[in-house]
Amino acid sequence: MKAISAVRTAAAPAPAGHYSQAVVHGGLVYVSGQLPLDPGSGVPLRGDAGAQTRAALANLAAILAAGGSSLERVLRTTVYVSDIALWGEVNAAYAQVFGAHRPARSVVPTRELHYGCLVEIDAIAAID
Repeated sequence: MKAISAVRTAAAPAPAGHYSQAVVHGGLVYVSGQLPLDPGSGVPLRGDAGAQTRAALANLAAILAAGGSSLERVLRTTVYVSDIALWGEVNAAYAQVFGAHRPARSVVPTRELHYGCLVEIDAIAAID
């Protein structure tokens, strides 16, 4: 039986509950939902949806690096957005960060996200 290992890095916000930033198993990194929080203080970024998307993806990238992967190795993301009317901004920032790489993606409109954030993103990635 292959071991499951937890990922922990100070370069991304600490978990606020009973979960890991990510877990590694079977050559994959499963990253928990990342909000646009400051990694050091855990304070939410107050900006537009594009800025919040870039911040959430920066946190995701830091966790991926700690787990032996990278944004270029992301297989799938789920993007939670507090208002689907923000989707254009979110999608533009997401495309800017991922560039030519186009992971599989689901978009889930929600009513509210924790701390009043506009975006939350989780991911599954292959290990480099």
